[in-house]
Amino acid sequence: MADLMEIISKRKSVRKYSQKHIPDGDLRKVLEAGRLAPSWMNVQSWKFILIKSQENKDLISELSIGQQQVKHADALIVCIADTNAWDEAKITDIQNPALNPALQCENGIVIRSLEQVIYPVSYMMLEAESLGISSCIIGAFGSDVTEILPDVHERVRKTLNLSEGQIISTIIALGYEEEHKETVKTRKSFDEVVALEKLGQKF
Repeated sequence: MADLMEIISKRKSVRKYSQKHIPDGDLRKVLEAGRLAPSWMNVQSWKFILIKSQENKDLISELSIGQQQVKHADALIVCIADTNAWDEAKITDIQNPALNPALQCENGIVIRSLEQVIYPVSYMMLEAESLGISSCIIGAFGSDVTEILPDVHERVRKTLNLSEGQIISTIIALGYEEEHKETVKTRKSFDEVVALEKLGQKF
């Protein structure tokens, strides 16, 4: 089994997939990795919808301004930020709004809920990579936040049976890379992004 740092180093965004299908058992492992991700106050303000049908992939591709990797992925995971989870958690013993988003304004709850989904998204993509499954984060699409393609967005909400307060946060495209290409991951240097005690001071 690959070392975690090796998996992180190898993981890249892939936009062209073969026609090979991902076993349901592996898809379940990817989703389970998301379920087990860290959560603020254990509220777990997320839901994941697995998309396998071509009809729904076509619809979500339309929502994603026609991105072809969405249409041609073997599977999609639509990640939902569920703002309702804070009330459902019934956190009554913490009255500090900084610690309890349920006491914040609507925007505060939305921001905290969207931020929470970052963790399971990362976990799911790394689990996918460990299983030899390629992925691509889809961030350009119509949603409550972007307010683009409102008609398509409404159709998607109805198709996915989303309730008020459930926001499409991220879409993950999954599949096997059509043609493996060795790539060099380009990132800013360690010293450009890491500082000790204050910006500009090296670790």
